[in-house]
Amino acid sequence: MLAQTTEKEAKKEIQRKAIKEARKEAKRFKKAGYEVTPGSLPMEKQLEYTWIRLYQRDDKGQALYLSADGNAVAETRTAAEMQALEAAKLNLAGQLETFIRAIIEANIANAQLNNEEATSVTEFLAGAKNVIVTTLSQVEPAFKIYRNLPNKNVEVNIKLLVNRDQVLLEAKKQIRQELKERLKGLQEKVDKLLPLQ
Repeated sequence: MLAQTTEKEAKKEIQRKAIKEARKEAKRFKKAGYEVTPGSLPMEKQLEYTWIRLYQRDDKGQALYLSADGNAVAETRTAAEMQALEAAKLNLAGQLETFIRAIIEANIANAQLNNEEATSVTEFLAGAKNVIVTTLSQVEPAFKIYRNLPNKNVEVNIKLLVNRDQVLLEAKKQIRQELKERLKGLQEKVDKLLPLQ
């Protein structure tokens, strides 16, 4: 009973903090001339949604959601949106690459790779960000704002939010597939290098 009360209070506190942060940030963005796309949720609501998720933690105290920002300036809003989205995806892929690299490096000894296999894995990890970006193809922005600049260009800011465990699992699957192709016939070693749990 006490745990439920504490959990409810914690959720209320998260929501209270998120709403406070969202209002402050919305004020700052509006003062800088930013707007939301017509027909989308108001800026405050988009930011509340984002901040609530940014405050959420798992049992170990780690963030449940990974976030990445993207910003771009272009002649049209559509072009700026595409560029900002790609920048945010690259940022997110970099975070995921760091997680996966740490897992693989910790497991290289357990996988009992020979020098050639270890070199192949290391070379692959250097370009793993590109593999990870493909797993992020369907990610939608948590919020998207824009402003018209005096030089007639448009600036767009985007924030991506993804469930850490879900996107990490997808990225692991993609990387495992690539490693299987590189280390042909060495399924057990790939399983030891990058377990799905």
